[in-house]
Amino acid sequence: MAEYRFECGEHGGIDIEAAMGTAPSTLPCPTCHRPARRVFGAPMLNRSRGAVRSAYERAERSADAPDVVRSPPPRAGRPGARFTNDPTHRQLPKP
Repeated sequence: MAEYRFECGEHGGIDIEAAMGTAPSTLPCPTCHRPARRVFGAPMLNRSRGAVRSAYERAERSADAPDVVRSPPPRAGRPGARFTNDPTHRQLPKP
């Protein structure tokens, strides 16, 4: 289902949901019964989640002015902890 918007000159906007491609070009206004014309807008631009929107904005800003890093990020996990990929160490007891 898609959301379509119609504008009545007297009573403002009317929103309806209809199957994609089935909305008429005019719709009778529920108040005055005059034909309300269909208006087109940009779909779903302001409905993105906050995290997605901020990621897009950050990526767009970094194209022209990337962030300056003065030092490497802190290490993850416990300080001084060492990890190994040696398969024989998997059999050792864990602390």
